[in-house]
Amino acid sequence: MLQLFEKQHGFRRDSVSLENWRNRPFNTWAFRNIHEFIPTAEVPATDNGVEEPKADETWLTSQEIPIGDRRMSISAVLQETYADTLLVMKKGVVVAEFHAPGFTTRSRHILFSSSKSVAGMLAGILVGEGTLDPDEPIARHVPELATSAFGDAKVRHALDMRTSLVFNEDYSDPRGDFARYRRAGLLDPALDGEPVETVIAFLASLKKAQRDHGGPFFYCSPNSDVLGLVVERASGLRFADLLSQKLWQPLGARSNALVTVDREGTARAGGGLFVTARDFARLGELVRREGEVEGRRIIPSEWVRDTINGGSRDAWTTGNFADWLPSGSYRNQWYQTGNEDGAFFALGIHGQWLFVNTRSEVVIVKFSSQPDPVDDRLKRLNMALFNAISSIF
Repeated sequence: MLQLFEKQHGFRRDSVSLENWRNRPFNTWAFRNIHEFIPTAEVPATDNGVEEPKADETWLTSQEIPIGDRRMSISAVLQETYADTLLVMKKGVVVAEFHAPGFTTRSRHILFSSSKSVAGMLAGILVGEGTLDPDEPIARHVPELATSAFGDAKVRHALDMRTSLVFNEDYSDPRGDFARYRRAGLLDPALDGEPVETVIAFLASLKKAQRDHGGPFFYCSPNSDVLGLVVERASGLRFADLLSQKLWQPLGARSNALVTVDREGTARAGGGLFVTARDFARLGELVRREGEVEGRRIIPSEWVRDTINGGSRDAWTTGNFADWLPSGSYRNQWYQTGNEDGAFFALGIHGQWLFVNTRSEVVIVKFSSQPDPVDDRLKRLNMALFNAISSIF
């Protein structure tokens, strides 16, 4: 059995650890098996767990699409972007589905920061129920953060990444705040001599920057973990249970999801979800249909419309992501392209995407194992791929 693993993956199972799981060649396997080395909580799906057979990929992957001043086959784009799976849904029906070797319709994959967009929809559900007000202070729900940077921030500021924080999301600095943040979430190994931190303790240590909340868009993952705590406290449910009861089961998800947790059981709402491509596409279709599935209202339509259209252009253009998405904006933990087709998306490091094109009624899921966490060139290549696929269908 151990020899078979090495033959299939090119390395021994005991070669994968918290120190290297995001690096190639280990990440392709690790992104599908996160539960083997990071603690997780289960998000139960419905009992109706049967999946339809895999959709054909041949016609789609053989198509050539324009990429700048050249043309590439979709198959070549998938290879260049380290795709693990690509799923295309049209009006709620899966019409094309690519799987890399070893991937199936039941394979789960870590979403990284695409998880944030799921938390944004949970917030919308609670707003619709009257148990959460976006204009409330964060500290009303999470008093442990009262003396932190979040102490005078509103839930709305965290939803839109417009809090004022001293924080640098630098994936290459092993001693910086971002590395501390990852260690608090048990995503990286502890350092000798460093005090043990939980996610809440880390968040409580963050300081406010020299600007007011509500200013420019400033991408900062801790905002989403704060949001995860807020929806837990507002609902009275653990994040995993809240997600299962309010979204995953009503949506009709067919496979149990997982979410990584810290040593206290705090869920990593900002990057810890682990789901199948089919179920992630179902979420995208739910949002495309303004929060309704099979005649049942799950998310308030007002919240979804605000998510798709309500982002501040001024906040975006003065923020730290405008270079790679010049026409974009951000609202409720989702990106808006600013294109005429009304497309919007969720995005996670290493190439995790949920792309929704409202005009063409297409939902696209792409999971990847890119070597670098952030690669603007590959972001643009993926966006070109999604726009081309949307026009094909």
